[in-house]
Amino acid sequence: MGLVGLGRMGGNMRARLRRAGHTIVGYDLDPGLSDAESLAAMVERLDRGPRVVWVMVPDRVVGAVVEDLAALLTDGDVIVDGGNSQWTHDGPRAEKLARVGIEYLDCGVSGGVWGITEGYALMVGGDARTIAKVQPILDALTPSGEFGFVHAGGHGAGHFAKMVHNGIEYAIMQSYAEGWELLEAAGHVTSVREIFTSWREGSVIRSWLLDLAVAALNEDEHLERLQGYAEDSGEGRWAVQAGLDLAVPVPAISGALFARFASRQENSPAMRMISAMRHQFGGHPIREVGDRHGESSAK
Repeated sequence: MGLVGLGRMGGNMRARLRRAGHTIVGYDLDPGLSDAESLAAMVERLDRGPRVVWVMVPDRVVGAVVEDLAALLTDGDVIVDGGNSQWTHDGPRAEKLARVGIEYLDCGVSGGVWGITEGYALMVGGDARTIAKVQPILDALTPSGEFGFVHAGGHGAGHFAKMVHNGIEYAIMQSYAEGWELLEAAGHVTSVREIFTSWREGSVIRSWLLDLAVAALNEDEHLERLQGYAEDSGEGRWAVQAGLDLAVPVPAISGALFARFASRQENSPAMRMISAMRHQFGGHPIREVGDRHGESSAK
């Protein structure tokens, strides 16, 4: 399989797939990461049909990459968009590719920097026949347990599911962050980190995100090294817009999104926790105290 985009997610996916015995030819604009000098050279090395190319690039460049690949692939080949793409683009993209015989899947991928060992949750949109062509790849990427893969529906359903997933993630992280700030503000509470740690067993709010919050607190107990600034990657905005379009109330998701906007105006304590958790699960850049405006650290 060809894999375009070898950043935090794509590079780890390549490694996991190779460990499972698959031959992966990766292409990236960074020649130090790339296995081929160009998209054309990558496709040329895919000598078995149907040829499959998985795309892991930002939404803003997916269209251009898919167009370039369409000129290189042939009837029966498959393109999988595994990035955080806007779901409204998938239907038209699939129709355009189908006119030249190329099949298309949209795949929401969750797992962050931990996916290389823990596996990735995959939410796939498209035809079952096309999914069957790439099922061995999907099986190698998903966790070893019973769950982690779903055929979400037709074209666009995979990215729509990932959009909702990330909207839920926004709301959960915001709740943890607000609770942490409330505990930190209470003068009679002296063991905030230990309280969060205690919730990891037996509590109804235990989760992997809670585990990652504790990991962040173990590195910096009061998150004093971080600025209270958190970016949004796009899916939160799209989820709120989908709520408006479908007349579905999403107050927790929208509140979490707006809280991130507010974080860019002041040094919010809760946003220090959001920043810490995003760095823990996804390796997202953080802003440490003392960083100049517009600069960040990916430590």
